[in-house]
Order: sequence, then structure tokens, then C-alpha cells
Amino acid sequence: MDYSNFVNSLNKIACVVSVKKNEDGSFGMPCIAAANEPYLASVNVKKEDFVPGKPYTDYILKDSNFEDMSARCIRENRMIHAYVDAEFYHAWMDIYMMPMQSDEDYGYCLFSYDMNPKADTDRLADVSPQTSLQVIKIALKLRENDDFYKAINSVIDDIREVCKADRSCLLLLDHVNHTCKVLGDSVKDGENVPRMDTYINEEFVRIVDTWQDMLGGSNCYIIHDEKELEKVKDVNYPWYMSMKMAGAYNLVLYPLRSHGGTIGYIWATNFNATDTLYIKSVLEVTTFILAAEISNRLMFEQVQKLSITDLLTGLYNRNAMNNRVTDVVTGKRSIPDKYGVIFIDLNGLKAVNDRDGHEAGDELLRESAGILKEVFPDCEHFRVGGDEFLVFAPGFDEKDFYDRITLLRKRCDESPNVRFAIGSCYCTDGEDIRDAMHIADESMYKDKDEYYVQHPELKYRSSR
Repeated sequence: MDYSNFVNSLNKIACVVSVKKNEDGSFGMPCIAAANEPYLASVNVKKEDFVPGKPYTDYILKDSNFEDMSARCIRENRMIHAYVDAEFYHAWMDIYMMPMQSDEDYGYCLFSYDMNPKADTDRLADVSPQTSLQVIKIALKLRENDDFYKAINSVIDDIREVCKADRSCLLLLDHVNHTCKVLGDSVKDGENVPRMDTYINEEFVRIVDTWQDMLGGSNCYIIHDEKELEKVKDVNYPWYMSMKMAGAYNLVLYPLRSHGGTIGYIWATNFNATDTLYIKSVLEVTTFILAAEISNRLMFEQVQKLSITDLLTGLYNRNAMNNRVTDVVTGKRSIPDKYGVIFIDLNGLKAVNDRDGHEAGDELLRESAGILKEVFPDCEHFRVGGDEFLVFAPGFDEKDFYDRITLLRKRCDESPNVRFAIGSCYCTDGEDIRDAMHIADESMYKDKDEYYVQHPELKYRSSR
């Protein structure tokens, strides 16, 4: 059929998509049967270079989501609307597909869209009442629980139920360390499967790295059935095998995008494929909300971490120590009746700074912090001043506590650079932590005075 005159009469970006009907009931590759000038301009094709009937991949990147929408529009003879985050174009697309008169061999649909660089919340909210209620329910879950991570797991439970899936999961990416972690995992009752975090290893991370290419700039990736899963075998064998080993025969995957990057993924396996359009309408809005919430949470946690972390050594800083003491004194956080406090002063830091420079002094501080974490791995470590450290050791028995201090002195003797003055206090009846810190501090200064009696040439205090 020739739809040239029709499509050229439209003022909006528009083209007519043709899809060959295969004998087995499947559909072939969508082709562009006719296109108006606004559409050709949007894909950077000159009017004189356009050839009707060529595959759509001659004009845009391959997009399984576009292929699925075209086939469903024609097969179900229904209009399809979607508002999607098209990463490839760095824009949001308001998409419409409308079925057109077809013939025995080919189906046709009208494809039209608007494109904007930023999301339009009014258009995101323009969904069916059923979708709106579900999205509101999910959004409220993020506010009904003070524990953000419990709230996320509750949301993932809802998403799994929306998809009627065996499993749903939210995976968070760590681009700095090239790792990922499970933020939420929901499994249908009766499914005896391992926790998702048991699958996280280097091979799994490599598979996750391939998802961006599989999405191809689209806002989702959907495998409807085992037949479509077999197609994945040819283009991404490791992912195909991973799904087969997990007993998955279909999948819906959505990226979580924020500030121009992908921060994670939500997916559901063995979902009800007959509800695909409804599932997409829910997830398109839900992932937009979740990405913003998670991104804000991560930034909050990063700022919070920086406020209590000594950037040079990676230990907690003095602010963190003060907060810890306040929490114990006010009863916000409890401590065991048996605990120990150790004050440590790094002897000779000023001399190293003066002789070798502050970079050498910084390295000495980092080495000192490493020794503390090595000898007291299950404790809280604080850098409370320029050359002063504190270790809080809850739950130790007395012998183990003092054995660790002996080991700490031994590690200093073995080090060519690190020399500690050490003071400690061991408590057995839940004594006031402030008193214990005072005793340990006084003991440390006595140890330090003895050191400088033996090494008067190093008797300088760091002012850092």
C-alpha cells in the first residue's frame, strides 16, 4: 500500500511502519513504508535519499522495544501510547502507534512522536486510573517506612506482584569499584531459590555490563517467551546461559537512570507476558520515581559519610567520635558491659613532616591507620587529631583486649616507621565511656613521655 500522501499530510513527525506477517504467526523486521519530512529530519535523512520499504535499522539503532510495540499494535489492532526515556537521543519521547489498514502479507501502523530533553511530569502522569493507583501505591511505600531499604524491598514486592512474576529484583551499580549489589529482592511464595546476592560475582558483573548494549538506548528490554530467549543466545550467550540456569524463560528489564547515567536496573523474570503493556505503563513511571529517590538517597549517604570520615586515612573522624560518645551517653546506642578504649599517639610525626615533607607524613598516617585496622579488625577506629587515634573495642574479654595491645606494640616494633604511644582502659561493668576515655588518654600521655625521654630529639607535636 502507498501511504505517502497520507503521511505527508500530517504536520507532526510521522512515518508508516510495515511489518511482514510470517506463516508461523510471528512478525518480521519492521520497515519504514512511508515517512514525512519532519520524521526524516529527526533521523538525519534527506528526502531524496529515503527509499520506502527499507528496514527501520537503516535509520535508527536496533530497538527490540520498538519492534515489539509495532507487532503488538498490528496484532492486537489497538493504539499504543508510551512516554519513554530514550537514552540514545538524550531525550524523552512521547510515542503513539496506531494500527492502519493492512493486507494479507503485511501489517501497517502509524508511528509518531514528540521529543523533549527533559521529562514532562504531566505526560508521565497521563496514564490509566489502574496504572495511577498502582504507581501511587508504590510511591507511598517509599514514605511509610523510616528504613529506606525496607521500603525498597516492599516496593520490589509490589513490582513483582504487578508483573505476576516469579522473581523481581533491584540491582544497584557501583561505577567507581565496578561492582553491583542487590538493593531489593522479591521471590514468589513457594519458590525455593537462593538469595539474589549469592549470584553476585565477577562473571555476573560482566553480564550486567552487557545490558547497556542490549538496551541500545531504549528504556526497557523485554523477552516475552522462550522463543525470544533463544534469540538472545546468538547475541549474548553468557546472559542466555545465566537465565537458563536460573530457570527464567522470559524477562522485563528497566534501567534506573539519573543525572545522565544508569545507576541500576529493575527486572522481573517469568512474568505474565499477556500484561506487558500494563506492566510497561507502571514501570515507565515507577522507575522514573525510584531513580530519583535512590539517587537522592545515595547522595545523602555520601554527604553523611564524608561528614564523619577522615579523608586521609579512611577512618572515622573526630566528629564521628563525638557523635558515638553522645549516642552512648544518651542511650541512643548501647554498648556491652565489657569493652575497651585505646588512645594512640603517633610519635615523631612532626619530625617526619619537617625532615621529609608532608607527603611522607601523610603516608605515615595512612600506614598507622592500616596497622590499627589490621590488629583491631572488628572495632571502630577514629582519627581524633593530627597524630592521635582512638579505637573503641566493644565485647572483648580482658585477656584478648590486652593481647591485642601487645600485638599492636609488636607491629610497631616490626615497622621501620610507625612508633605509637598507647594508653588503654578496660571496662567490665559498663562504666561511663567518658571516664574510660579520660583514663586511656592519661595513660597514653604517660607512655608518650617515656618515649620522648628515650628520644628527646623527636619531642615535637604535630599541629595538623
